[in-house]
Amino acid sequence: MMQTMWQFGFEWKSKITICGLPLAHIAFGRDAKSGKLLVAKGIIAIGQFGIGVITIAQFGVGILLGIGQFAAGIVAIAQCAVGIYFGLGQLAVGMTVIGQCAIGKYVLAQIGYGTYVYSSMQANAEALNYFKDLLLCR
Repeated sequence: MMQTMWQFGFEWKSKITICGLPLAHIAFGRDAKSGKLLVAKGIIAIGQFGIGVITIAQFGVGILLGIGQFAAGIVAIAQCAVGIYFGLGQLAVGMTVIGQCAIGKYVLAQIGYGTYVYSSMQANAEALNYFKDLLLCR
């Protein structure tokens, strides 16, 4: 019988731990014994599903940084990003957001909703100045 990629998984954890979490944890696919989806959990978590301080995953939560298709964190960069402070994505939500569709306090988007919005339908001067300062690191 032919085995597909999704019938097995890959998992690696660093030997170094911080507060009981591996410094790095990489996990993809399913556990060979239980058949359960593997979730990367570590300071740096990489996988289809991940939870960590810094997470790179298809679906992930990164306390500081989340990168992936669906990601959340203080900073989130994803197709669908939920960033407490900063979100960048096709759909982005957060305090400061850049996206095709975005919701936040400071918004730079094609379609945006928020306190200070610079979009195709709205040109708020404070939003423009905020993003200029942000991009120029002033």
